[in-house]
Amino acid sequence: MAVIQKHGKSSGSDLFCHKENLPPDKIGVPGCHKKRPEGHNWSRPVARVWTAVLLLGTCLLYCARVAMPICAVSMAEKFHWTKKESGMVLGSFFWGYCFTQVFGGYVSDRVGGEKVLLLSAAAWGSMTAFTPILARLCSQPIFSMTLARFLMGLLQGVHYPSLASLCSQKVVESERGFLMSTVGSGSYLGTLVIGGVGSLMLDVYGWESVFFVSGLLSVTWAYCVWKYLLKGEGPLITLESLGNGGTQSKINKRHWGRLLKQPAVCAVIVTHLCTASTFFTLLSWLPTFFKDTFPDAKGWVFNVIPWLVAIPSSLFSGCLSDHLISQGFDTASVRKLMQFFSMGVSSVFTVLLCGNTTFPWAVAFVSATMGLTTFSHSGVSLNVQDLAPSCAGALFGVMNTCGAFSGVLMVYFSGYLIEATGSWGSMFALITTVNLMGLFTFLAFAEARRFDIDSSRVRHNSIHI
Repeated sequence: MAVIQKHGKSSGSDLFCHKENLPPDKIGVPGCHKKRPEGHNWSRPVARVWTAVLLLGTCLLYCARVAMPICAVSMAEKFHWTKKESGMVLGSFFWGYCFTQVFGGYVSDRVGGEKVLLLSAAAWGSMTAFTPILARLCSQPIFSMTLARFLMGLLQGVHYPSLASLCSQKVVESERGFLMSTVGSGSYLGTLVIGGVGSLMLDVYGWESVFFVSGLLSVTWAYCVWKYLLKGEGPLITLESLGNGGTQSKINKRHWGRLLKQPAVCAVIVTHLCTASTFFTLLSWLPTFFKDTFPDAKGWVFNVIPWLVAIPSSLFSGCLSDHLISQGFDTASVRKLMQFFSMGVSSVFTVLLCGNTTFPWAVAFVSATMGLTTFSHSGVSLNVQDLAPSCAGALFGVMNTCGAFSGVLMVYFSGYLIEATGSWGSMFALITTVNLMGLFTFLAFAEARRFDIDSSRVRHNSIHI
């Protein structure tokens, strides 16, 4: 075996392994950039097509997810819900969302993330389209809508773990940043679309139309991807494929235990937990902050501008990440740099919101905060694929489950702080503290070498055969 050492602009060396008549996947050097068998990774043109398709799918995911919050006021008036009942309907989504993260990632690692994505999209799209019918048929709409939102959370919970699994299986390391950041920007695009077009449909055609259109578009997207990208080849998932799996997700319980004891893996989980918590808190409380602090301000300004900033910021972070890696910079250093912008620099603008400020400056600070937060798509969200590409979906599911639970708790705790102190500064101080804790953990322990391979298979770079 010939081992070629390439010294780039990194603190460590990049290792490229080659051995005749032996598949590259059989060579297990931590941190080694292995070439996979031909046909395993997408070619660049195919990857670009899938990037656009997954961007649209994520956009539709958020259109369907935000349809209920958009229509909540009209539905509450129609069915005579109290504020507590409306909150129960809206909150049930997140409890369902927590329970399928790990399962979705595990199945994706075994059968392919694209298959899980399409099946779930067809399911949650159908659920969205049938929501008005369920509300009409049930004598107690509060129960049917709570159940429908819980099921929506279950079905949509597999989306991001499946994306992580798909990206680790099909996209080369130097192009993952662009794909994940672009697809991630679909969440902001979907929020903008449903907030603008959905609100217009709500006023003109009624709340039912928002569910019908967003649901049917999602089902149509899933069908078109299956028909034209997967060529409509047979059932998406078979019992045999679940039982046997592929070359992915072959890690047993002992290896999972070893994996979760690694400081770098724990750092990824803790950092993602902090990132998700602060993002959920900002998403939940910022509209109320603006209404309380600037009661005469136009709602469309603070509901639209931050998301308009987030979309190009997310795209830029992915391009920057891939460019730095392609230039030879150490992958771990690039991941840390992206996370520094996401949690460190953004905290500067969050702190500025603690003091007295004018409405234009508040919008500018919030926009900068939300824009910089998107850099995590090229930081901690990608680092899980560096550490364990063979089980990236399941590991991302663990991360997202922790993030969802902690996010719900932090939203409630922030409300308690605001009420107890009478100041919004307490919430922004809490967000800054959590961000800095996550950032210091990531900077101290994050790595970019593989931990999902057996150490007995590691070849030392000093041996030449």
